[in-house]
Amino acid sequence: MKIKSIVFTALFMFAFSAGLVAQEFMWKTLSKITYKKEYDEMLGFKVDVPIFSNEIQKLEGKEITIKGYIIPVEGYKSHKDFVFSAYPYSMCFFCGGAGPETVMEVRAKTPVAFTADPISIKGTLHLNSTDINKLMYSLSNVEVVK
Repeated sequence: MKIKSIVFTALFMFAFSAGLVAQEFMWKTLSKITYKKEYDEMLGFKVDVPIFSNEIQKLEGKEITIKGYIIPVEGYKSHKDFVFSAYPYSMCFFCGGAGPETVMEVRAKTPVAFTADPISIKGTLHLNSTDINKLMYSLSNVEVVK
């Protein structure tokens, strides 16, 4: 009986840690992009358009779990729509410390309270390479993972 308990505990810990590792590597996977310059008629100049790797394209429309930081916006207390970052506010894309592949738009099922600590969320991933007014990644139907 004791051996079964030890094996079960070991398997549980492995599965749990594998999930955490998967979250940690999700941002790394999402960074596997290149860019091409394309002329934007509305802006009148060339813009960088993301080219998603095959690995990223396979995640389109799939549920993913990812760990990161809520980027506070003016008046943020608890919102359903917010920006999520691989890095804390002081190092995020909007502060010049990282690339656009390190942030995503989030649409949560229920409001998410702000915290400066990292949190894990899960939701459906969507890719954007056409609308320059939106981020290249977004998550819909988001829930906080406890």
